[in-house]
Amino acid sequence: MTLIKSISGIRGTIGGKAGEGLTPTDIVKFTAAYGKWIFAKTGNNKVVVGRDARISGEMVRNLVVGTLQSIGLNVVDLGLSTTPTVEIAVPAEKAGGGIILTASHNPKEWNALKLLNEKGEFISDADGKELLKIADSKDIIFSEVDDLGSVTYDDSYLQKHIDQILALPLVDVEAIKKADFKIAIDCVNSSGGIFIPALLDALGVKTVYKLFCEPNGEFPHNPEPLPEHLTEISATVVKNKADLGIVVDPDVDRLCFVNEDGSMFGEEYTLVAVADYVLSQQVGNTVSNLSSTRALRDITEKAGGRYQASAVGEVNVVNMMKDCQAIIGGEGNGGIIYPELHYGRDALVGIALFLSHLAKSGKSISALKASYPSYHISKNKIVLAQGMDVDGILKKMEGKYRLHHLSTIDGLKIEFGNEWVHLRKSNTEPIIRIYSESANEAKANKLAKQIIADIKTFI
Repeated sequence: MTLIKSISGIRGTIGGKAGEGLTPTDIVKFTAAYGKWIFAKTGNNKVVVGRDARISGEMVRNLVVGTLQSIGLNVVDLGLSTTPTVEIAVPAEKAGGGIILTASHNPKEWNALKLLNEKGEFISDADGKELLKIADSKDIIFSEVDDLGSVTYDDSYLQKHIDQILALPLVDVEAIKKADFKIAIDCVNSSGGIFIPALLDALGVKTVYKLFCEPNGEFPHNPEPLPEHLTEISATVVKNKADLGIVVDPDVDRLCFVNEDGSMFGEEYTLVAVADYVLSQQVGNTVSNLSSTRALRDITEKAGGRYQASAVGEVNVVNMMKDCQAIIGGEGNGGIIYPELHYGRDALVGIALFLSHLAKSGKSISALKASYPSYHISKNKIVLAQGMDVDGILKKMEGKYRLHHLSTIDGLKIEFGNEWVHLRKSNTEPIIRIYSESANEAKANKLAKQIIADIKTFI
C-alpha cells in the first residue's frame, strides 16, 4: 500500500490501513482539510468535483462529496469528466476551488485527489503544506444538520469545454473538415472515451476507429501512454490506413500521437508540434520543464521567441509561463498548456491545435515529425541506500562540471552544447533520476552512462 502527499495532491493505492494507502479515512481527512483551507482562504463555499472512470472513482467521489457537505460546502458535481474540464469549470462556476479524482497515468489500483485553487489551477507547494498542517491538526469541526452543504449535478461542461476550444482563433475547423482525416483513438476505457469522440465530431472528423472508449475503468493496458503500451493502436492505424492515432491518459491531460506507419510521433514532440503551429501564427515565448526536449527551444528561437525552462511539475511550468508571458508551454510527457484557454495541461485543446496544424501543413504526420530537430531522451535512475546524502552527491557533480552551463533550480542540469543531462532526486523513492538528451539514442545512452559512472565515484 502507498500514500503520497506531494505538489500533485494526495494519491495512493486503494485499500490497506489508514495512513498507508488511500483509505476512506484518509480521503475524508484530506478532503475536510482542503475544504476548510479553501473556505478560510477565499470565503467561498462552492467546490467543483469531477472524476475519471477508474473503478474506485464512484466510491472516492461519494466520500469526497459527502465530506465537503459535512463541513458546509456546496458541491458542483461534474460526474465523469477530465482534469482540464474541471479546471475550466472552477472559475466558470465562480467556485472557491476544485477536486479532480484521478491518479492520472497510474494503474487501476491507484486514485488521487488533485486539488485546485479558485483559478482552477493546481495549488502551490506552500498552500499544500498549509493544507497538510490542517489535516494533521485534527481540529476540524463538522457542520450541524441545518448547515450541511448541497450537491448540484452538472453534465454541461463537456459541451462548454468543446465550445471554448472551437471558439479559439487558431482552431481551424474548416481546414480539419477539408483534410477528411481518418483517425484511430485509444482512450484507455476512461473519460476520454466520452470526450475525445465528441471533440472529433465537433471538429468535423467523420472517420474514427475507436479503441477502449468504454468508460468502465478496466484499463486494457498500462495507462501511461508510452510506446510499449500502445501496440494495439499502432496496429489499428496500419490496418485501417488511418492518417494518425491519438492516445490520451485516463484524465485526458496527456496526449500523444501515432504516425500513419504505426510508429510513434513521440510524446516529447506533442508540445513541439503544437508550439510550432502557435509560433507560426504569433511571435512569443515558450516554457517547458528542465527534463523536456531541446527541440522546443530550437523552434522557439527560430521563430523569434524566447524559451525558458522551469522546475519539473505543472505548477512550476505555469508559474514560469506567467512570469515570461509565454503563449504556449507544457511538459515533455505530452502535456499542452495553452493560456488562451486556461493554465492547465489539456489534451483536448492539444488535439484541436495539432489537427489544425496538420491539416494546414498538407503533410503526413510522419513528414511533419521529420521537419523538427531530431533528439532522443534516455531515462535512467540510480537506486541509493537509505540515508544517503543525495544533495551532497549533486553538489559534487556540480563542482565537477562547473565549467559547463548549469541549472540548479531543480536538481542539476548540465548542458554540453546541444546535449544535456538532468539529475534530480525523487521525492518518493531513494533514487536519482537521470535524463539525458542527444541527437540519437546511442549518444544519449552513452552520455547517461558517463554521468552514472561519475555519480558512482561519489557514492
